[in-house]
Formats: sequence, C-alpha cells, structure tokens
Amino acid sequence: MAQHSIKFALNHMVNPRWTPQQLIEAAAEMGVGAVELRNDVGGNSIVDLDTASSAGQRARELGIEVLSINALYPFNIWNEERERQAETLAQWVHAAGGRGLVLCPLVDAENRASAEERKAGLEQALTALDKVLGRYDLQGFVEPLGFPISSLRAKGEAVEVIHALNLSSRFSLVHDTFHHQGASESDVFADMTGLVHISGLEDPDVTFEGMLDEHRVLVSTQDRLDNVGQLKRLLSSGYNGYVSFEPFAASVHQQKDPVAALRDSMAFIQHQLG
Repeated sequence: MAQHSIKFALNHMVNPRWTPQQLIEAAAEMGVGAVELRNDVGGNSIVDLDTASSAGQRARELGIEVLSINALYPFNIWNEERERQAETLAQWVHAAGGRGLVLCPLVDAENRASAEERKAGLEQALTALDKVLGRYDLQGFVEPLGFPISSLRAKGEAVEVIHALNLSSRFSLVHDTFHHQGASESDVFADMTGLVHISGLEDPDVTFEGMLDEHRVLVSTQDRLDNVGQLKRLLSSGYNGYVSFEPFAASVHQQKDPVAALRDSMAFIQHQLG
C-alpha cells in the first residue's frame, strides 16, 4: 500500500469555545504544525490588530504557523465596502504573521447573476485583491463553495480565471472535501491547491445537494464524503501542504474532550492512508 505523508492543521472551527491562544496551544499539544484563525467565531474571533498580534505572538512562541484568517465574504461581490474589509483583514493576517486570507464567494438563493456576470465579478475581485494582498505579501486562498446556490461552486471556474489573469503566484485554491463532493467536481487541481479543509458527513438522510455546514463533523469510519479517497488523490498528485480540520456541527463543538476527538480522527485518517 502506498504511503502518504500528511500535515494536519486546526481551523478555529474545531472548537469556537477556545480563544485563539487556546487553539494554538492545542495544536502544539497535539503536535499539529499550523492553525487557521477566524473572524466569525463570536467572542473568540480575530476582531482587530491587537487580537491578531497577540495570536501571532503565541504562535511564534510555540512554533505554530498561522495559515490564514478565514474569511473575506463575499469576496466576489467587489465594491468599496469589500475593499475596506479586504484591507482590514489583510492587516490582521499580516499582524498575526499569517500566510494568507481565505476568500469565500456569495451564497444566496436570490442571486440572479448570469455565468458571464459571475465570471466578470470574479475577475474584478481577484484583480483588486492582488493589489491589496500584494501590499502585505499575502496569499489569497480561493474557496469555491459547493452549495447549489453558491455563486462559485467549481474549482475549475476559479482556476480558469486565475490563469487568465496570470495571478497563480498570488492565488491558490482551498480544496474543501465537503464542497468538492457538494459540487460533484471530479478534478482536484492539486498543483493549484494551497490549502485543504476536511470534514465528514455521516447523516444517511442528508443528500450531497442538501447538506449544510451544520452537518459537517469530524472524519470517521461513517464518513460519506470519501475524505480519504480525496486526500489520496491530492497527495498522490503532489499536494504537500496542510490539511485543516473544519467541522461546523454543534455536536463537535460540544465535545467534552475536543483534543481526544481530533486525535481519534487524525489516527483514523493516517491509518486509512497507509
């Protein structure tokens, strides 16, 4: 059996009850090399330069890399407000010593934009974000969301525009196993992937078209999303970056021992990868 080396990371969504410092300390305790901070986990969010700097300081003390702040939303609806948000978040990522900013597209059932309009909006946003992120030497992690009402479902659409704009040195993809399955996309684009998010789906009554963030649990033997299969494809195709746990389910967030639960999921994945 082929051996696949994997580098795990912790997205703050593994336990929003933790402060950023506790997230970083948990990663160090587990021997996990990196974390993703967030601006949407209530009172434990990164909310200003001080919280970003404090988290970055703790990460440096413990030798933990800050991969990103998650996220700028909706990044592909570009206007003056979005530009201000992007500038602010870029400053926070920089203050935390982070690598980049996660970029999530609009998810809205009322959005009636045509395919051409959506593509033009993506081009406008990436062109503008190249300048904002460039001021701080940051990466943009573009995360297509596989929901049926997402304005950017397929990674292939993002890759096409990134290449057309000649911006592959600035932007890479987030391969999210949940959204990859939700979008029914076959290609994994390992060479364009800068970050991987993993979570599982266990509920047998939820369809891939109907699944929501609230269904996202840790990866286990009951996983229906083929996380292990997706990871094997990515790793065998040359992806060597971090694989970041991103469960949204309340059942995960309410775990009495979240570190133990994460260790169990890590062990299962590593065993399945051989």
